[in-house]
Formats: sequence, C-alpha cells, structure tokens
Amino acid sequence: MKLDRRTFLRAAGVSLALPWMESLASAQDPVRPPRRMVCICTPLSLHPAFFFPQDAGRNYTLTPYLEVLREFRNDFTVCSGLAHPEVGSSHDSIYSFLTAAPHPERRAGFRNSVSLDQFAARHIGGETRFPSLALSCEGFSLSWTQSGALVPSDSFPSSVFARLFLEGRPDEVQAQARRLRDGRSILDAVGEQARSLQPSLGAGDRDRLDEYFNSVRELERGLARSEEWSQRPRPRVNVAPPQNAANPADMVGKARLMFDLIHLALQTDSTRLITLLLLGTSSVPPIQGVNLGHHDLSHHGQDPAKIAQLRTVELEKMRTFAAFLTKLKDTREHGANLLDHTSVFFSSNLGNASSHSPRNLPVILAGGGFRHGQHLAFTGNNAPPLSNLYVSMLQRLGINADRFGSSTGTLRGLEMS
Repeated sequence: MKLDRRTFLRAAGVSLALPWMESLASAQDPVRPPRRMVCICTPLSLHPAFFFPQDAGRNYTLTPYLEVLREFRNDFTVCSGLAHPEVGSSHDSIYSFLTAAPHPERRAGFRNSVSLDQFAARHIGGETRFPSLALSCEGFSLSWTQSGALVPSDSFPSSVFARLFLEGRPDEVQAQARRLRDGRSILDAVGEQARSLQPSLGAGDRDRLDEYFNSVRELERGLARSEEWSQRPRPRVNVAPPQNAANPADMVGKARLMFDLIHLALQTDSTRLITLLLLGTSSVPPIQGVNLGHHDLSHHGQDPAKIAQLRTVELEKMRTFAAFLTKLKDTREHGANLLDHTSVFFSSNLGNASSHSPRNLPVILAGGGFRHGQHLAFTGNNAPPLSNLYVSMLQRLGINADRFGSSTGTLRGLEMS
C-alpha cells in the first residue's frame, strides 16, 4: 500500500488528512520536503550603522542588530549594496518592494507588475489549501497580481487563525461549495460572451481580451482548487485562537502574533508562500525608554537622542524576528527543520528612512537550504539588482525561472547547500 503525506482516512463519510510521518515514507519512495518562502518588509528600514557589517565574507564582525541573531549566524546571509535600480526616493517604493516595477514614486502612469510571491503561487500555489497568504500589521499588502492589482491583506490575527484552522458548520461548508460552483459557471458564461466579441475587435483590443482570458483562466483554476480544498478538513492545532493587539501602536505585539501564525501555517502546510508587512507607525510604540513615534525616530536627521531611541525600537524588532527563526528551527520536519525548508527574506523598501533613500537595502536571507554564514557586500556599478536574489529564491522553490523584475541572473556568491 502506497502511503504519503496526502493520505486520507475515510469512514462513514468522515475524511481526516494524515500529517507527514517518517514511518510512512519508504526508502524506495522518499517524500521530498516542501520548499517554502516568507517575505517580510519593515517599512521604516533599519538604521544602517547598526545593521551593516564593515567587513565582507564569512568572518565578518556582527553588528548590534546582527548580534541579536548570533545563534543563527550559519543560518542566514546578510547582503549590502542591493536595491531595485529604477525605484526612486519615496515611501511609495513600498509598491515595488516585491515587484521591482520602475518608478512608483511618479504615481501618475505607474502600473505595478506581479509580486514575487504571486509569481511563485502560479507555479506551486495549487499544492496547498491557500496558494499564498498576504499578511500585514498595518493594512497594506506587499502582494500584487499578474495584472498589477493589489492583493488584499489580512491584518487581524484572529481572522487569519479562523481562515486557517476553524471549520464551518456542515451547511456553511456546503454553501461555500455551491458558491464556488456558481462562480465557475458564471465565469464560463462570461467567457462565452467575450469570445463572441473577438471577430469585431482590433489588434489592440484583441490583446486586451487575451489578457482578460488569461485572468479568467487563473480565476477558474483558483476556484477549482478552492472547491477541492473546501471538501477537506482543516488541520487541527493545539493552540488557543489569538487575540488581536489592543494597542494599534504595539509593533512588537502585532509582529509576534503574525509570526506565530506564519509558523503554524507553514507547520501545517496550509500554504508555502507568505508575505508580511510589519508596522511602521507614527504613534509611540509601547517599548520601555521610547517616548517618540517610530516614524519620527526613523526620520531622525542625525539627532543622537532620536537615534538612541530608534536603536531601542529596532533591537526589539530584531529580537522578535529572532524568536520567529527559533520557532522555525525548533520544528522538526523530514529529518531536518522547518527553517531549512523555508527561505525567509527580511528587508525593507528603504535603505535609509531618514532620507527616504531606496538604495543599499538592509537584506537578510535565512534558511531555505542555502549556504549561509556570510556577508555578501556589493558596491557601486558592481552591485546586482535585488531581483537577482529573487531569482535565486524562486529557483530554490523548484521554479524554473531565470528572470524576474529587473534581474540579470541569480545572485552571485549565494549557493545552494
């Protein structure tokens, strides 16, 4: 009898999905561990002097922020000198963080492109209940569709937990299945109407119609996957549903809740692609020793007192990130751990928030099966675009991609283990 991690127990109309167990995988039929990707953006960046090492290579000296990650030194690579080439100085650079689309700062006429996670979801998203999760601590999303439309984000941990793990009543599940079937039939009808228009259209309109058909096909595939998953039980987790953070300025509390949910989503293989926008608030975060808003501190103008408070805030942010990496590394999977199978990209759309500069972004890539433990330092005209790292991450997911955004190839110096 062939057993794998998708095996189900069925009896009297009840279906229960089995978790992956080493005893069910034979030497003749090994189960390959799934590859995953988490992309995290801290929108007000990190103070460069406390983040970037002065020396390159494997023997670099840890900076104050990287010191927080000391126990993971061989589990991450830090990069300096990376950026998206045609993204100008502005908070609007957040639009291009995972897309590399040029000139979001111009706004007028700007059209975004697909984000890294959604590009990957087209290839591997159908393997899990949720093709991707777009999470946010402040309501904005990092994810963009193939046509450049913003993917709505989930900002409330309680609702994310409910989507992931809470089953509806039988009548609610049946109603959801009916809605999905109705959606598919509506798409079929709309598609027939659109095809009838084709002979009378000019070349430009036919191109737009082809783009529309591609969108319809994507929706059809998504609806088909959703209908299939609606018939399967959700995984059960032995944790209490989270309570949403009461203080909207609690950047640390919000991040912890989201990181805990990401860990559960990956551990249960509910999704393999997640984006998270951390909080960059104008309010005062509830952190001891801080009495100014985070945004004000990040735009410090070299004021030593503000920089001192900013360091306090950002050290807490790094500790929260370290706790997330600990959870991943402590979770055993396929003879290794969850961090080994998950590429965790932590960065910002700004390299220096005080000047709104999108150059020299703070970049950490942890886990994912890369050869880590180094500082890859790139300078001047020798610096590749950040999208080269994205191509390396896509290939680690098993996706046959040699270009993404402004890339010129994979990131040199970053090797798979």
